Amino acid sequence: MQFYHHPLSMNSQKVRLALEEKNIDYTAFRVNPLKARNLDAEFFRQNPNGTLPMLKIGAHVLCESLPILQHIDKLNEPLGEYKDYRERAEEWIKKIDEWDAKPFTLTHVPDRMIRFFGKFKRRVLIARMAKNPDLANKYHSKLNSMHAMEEQLKDTQAVDSNRKELVLMLDDAEHQLAGTEFMAGDVFSVADAAFIPVLARIELLKLSEEYLRPRPKLLDYWERMKCRPSYKKVIGGYSSQLKQLKLVVPSICNVGIRNVLKRF
Repeated sequence: MQFYHHPLSMNSQKVRLALEEKNIDYTAFRVNPLKARNLDAEFFRQNPNGTLPMLKIGAHVLCESLPILQHIDKLNEPLGEYKDYRERAEEWIKKIDEWDAKPFTLTHVPDRMIRFFGKFKRRVLIARMAKNPDLANKYHSKLNSMHAMEEQLKDTQAVDSNRKELVLMLDDAEHQLAGTEFMAGDVFSVADAAFIPVLARIELLKLSEEYLRPRPKLLDYWERMKCRPSYKKVIGGYSSQLKQLKLVVPSICNVGIRNVLKRF
């Protein structure tokens, strides 16, 4: 089992948490989207959306976090002891998947950083189209999706709607956690693996006071989840500002040099 991911990718974190909680053996390969490595032809041929994570099991490839989580949960015994827990967990992972974290994240990232990486990725896409004509249509679709996201970030109503969707999900979680220890019941399930990265992203963006502090059950849950070995291995090791800088700064330098040398 080969798992392609990046430590700061929320969807990658969801899958890695599930893999760690189930003690499933896998070989991890880091793909850095900041350096546009997800657009390299070898990766893109297997995953034309250029998204992370990607799971390969022999010749079988899964490219979206939701089907990957569903597949992993079917391996051996599913996370969560009882059938009703698993049904509730399925409802939660679908609800979490429906919320697009990217607009929420990017609205809290400096504009100059978005422009810096966005301009570089467009140049990479154009260069890849020229070098790989058989992938030109798929690269062009990726270029269109990048443009659509840029337009969405300019749409204040769309950004506010995305934020309200998150608030409703957090309110639902607060209500759920008033009656259970975990997201789908009294044991850890795939729903927790999917939800923990959402809370981690909120904390990473320094928005805990706004989104977590007013919800005491959710805040208590979050503190408990951060004590789990899976969290410490998958997310906790990159939670400090220094560790994040060690991930991001080399990418900025790499992109800057490639821009100067026009190596795309």
